[in-house]
Amino acid sequence: MKPQPVILASASPRRVELLRQVVPDFEVVPSDAPEAHDDQLTAWEMAQVNAYRKARAVAKKFPDALVLGADTLVYLDRETKLFGKPATRTEAEQMLAGLEGRVHAVITGVCLLYLRGHRQRVFAEWTDVKFHPLTKAQIRDYLALINPLDKASAYAIQEHGERIVAEIFGSYSNVVGLPVERVRQELHAWQNSA
Repeated sequence: MKPQPVILASASPRRVELLRQVVPDFEVVPSDAPEAHDDQLTAWEMAQVNAYRKARAVAKKFPDALVLGADTLVYLDRETKLFGKPATRTEAEQMLAGLEGRVHAVITGVCLLYLRGHRQRVFAEWTDVKFHPLTKAQIRDYLALINPLDKASAYAIQEHGERIVAEIFGSYSNVVGLPVERVRQELHAWQNSA
């Protein structure tokens, strides 16, 4: 029996690399679903809603595939302040200055969706990240090494992260953009319950 095709509903090169650790063969079809933000929902709920929306937009075009959608959100002070992707380098500097010396939450929602089979599984992972105390010069030096404009909260832990991150509490791959350990576990359970 031919295995079910898998589609990653994301254009993120980081998610592509991470999913390859779990699924060697899959197609990438970026989702065009806009990310929603609702103050009535927690960060945990919002990440899962966005992951579902992204997966569903792609699954409508590929109903026989297992579609994986994901959304990563960064919050400071236990969900009171959302850090999205900065629009400018100045905004990126301000974001990192707001995170320096503090702990923030990285929440990734994931949706596995097989539309034709009426199956779905939505879950999220939470990782706390603590930044070093940083000077303005250290922030500028870090931003000179990466492109912060395509990254939630203007940083990438896998790109010179040791310069800004003091420690993490939870899944490293979750901070990169996809909780590999949990995805592996959920895909295993998914296949065994088919």
